[in-house]
Amino acid sequence: MAAGRPYHQAVVAALRGGSGKTVITLGITAACRRRGLLVQPFKKGPDYIDSAWHTAAAGRECRNLDTFMLGTDATTRSFRRHAARADFAIVEGNRGLFDGLDARGTRSTAELAKLIGAPVLLVVDCSKATRTVAASVLGCQRLDPELVIAGVILNRMAGARHERVIREALRSACGLPVFGAIPGDAPLCLPERHLGLVPPQEYAPVERLISQAAAVVEEHVDLEALMAAVQAPPPPAVAEDSPPREPKPAFRIGVVRDGAFQFYYPENIEALRGEGAEVVELSALDSRRLPALEGLYIGGGFPETHAEALEANRSFAADLRAAVEDGLPIYAECAGLMYLGKKLTWRGKTYDMAGALPLSFVMEPRPHSHGYTVVRCDRANPFFPQGTVLRGHEFHYSRPSDASCGGLETAFQVERGHGLNGQRDGALYRNVLCAYSHVHALGCPEWAGGFARAALARNRQAARLPQEKRMGAGFPRKWSVAH
Repeated sequence: MAAGRPYHQAVVAALRGGSGKTVITLGITAACRRRGLLVQPFKKGPDYIDSAWHTAAAGRECRNLDTFMLGTDATTRSFRRHAARADFAIVEGNRGLFDGLDARGTRSTAELAKLIGAPVLLVVDCSKATRTVAASVLGCQRLDPELVIAGVILNRMAGARHERVIREALRSACGLPVFGAIPGDAPLCLPERHLGLVPPQEYAPVERLISQAAAVVEEHVDLEALMAAVQAPPPPAVAEDSPPREPKPAFRIGVVRDGAFQFYYPENIEALRGEGAEVVELSALDSRRLPALEGLYIGGGFPETHAEALEANRSFAADLRAAVEDGLPIYAECAGLMYLGKKLTWRGKTYDMAGALPLSFVMEPRPHSHGYTVVRCDRANPFFPQGTVLRGHEFHYSRPSDASCGGLETAFQVERGHGLNGQRDGALYRNVLCAYSHVHALGCPEWAGGFARAALARNRQAARLPQEKRMGAGFPRKWSVAH
């Protein structure tokens, strides 16, 4: 936040999913950025794609706030730390305002808004409704009087009369300001496909769409009134972690980041760097060889939509198989798990993947599992002490074609969620651990430290090897595993 400039914060929420809050949040973010404000975006709940769009609109990393995965203290600290560096902290909620894990709305957007002390901007889809909109908003006010609703943005208006009736109903029943009304024919939509929104990394006209969203908001929303309503005292300062007394040993961890693998929380990458890692970005689509590394991280994404290109990059897959056999520590989540397997079947066609694990996967037409996960580490593995409990999330259309997981050992007992087969997750092979469950470093501090220990052990091992057997110049073809 610039010295002497006012600070603002708000949570953009809705009555249900699909009301338009994501694109309206993008429009507000981009419009405020045009005005020279430093906007810090946040996304409530586990999410990669909405967060990527908010990052593109704000020009700075979106941060996820999730009390289930991170706990209340880490969530609050993350919000305050990043909000303090901005003029406007804007949080997009998820699902409906009061929707949580149970009938009490535990972990809901409303509970998050109260936790961080931010007022709510309520986006309402007004399609085929008039006074009922006021009844719905009044219900939100009455259900939790402690929640501060700053005002309403009406979306998908049918015309001037429609807008006038709803405004009058809201004024008389709720006493809330209406900051704007967006016509139903406004060019305000985001591209979608089978897992939800298309990520901005795969959508060429990103800037045009964001600029369009900003223009719609500027035309139909009173930004000055909105910003005045959400002005607040700056958040309390958060002490930064103390720097280490001694420089940590350096090691190289590769991160596969491309169109197929793009789901990474920024805190996970920051945590690896905090442990002393030099992070090297690679592409399973374009990188032809695997460089010298002490560890490899393959996150989530869309291997199915890039299956042909992944199959075609045989040299990278061969190096990866050789690295696995040679004991390189590898941590993979969801899409990374699928890529390390032998085959991937999608829409009636089967593609070769890296072939490093004796697993094949099938994409289903509907989600196979979606939601929070809790897994307990009950087997020896390269990354976590036994007994560690990890809270994360999963969202996948795929499943292993073999419920026995190819006879592989697994590291995790599933206590919540589905994992590989409803009971187990975390397939193990040599120094590879790969799971459907995604973790967030702020809620799982053991993750980066365990990765660092595995990488340093690899570093020490490599130092004892003859030069011709070290990684970097490519792997001997005799180590390759046939599909």
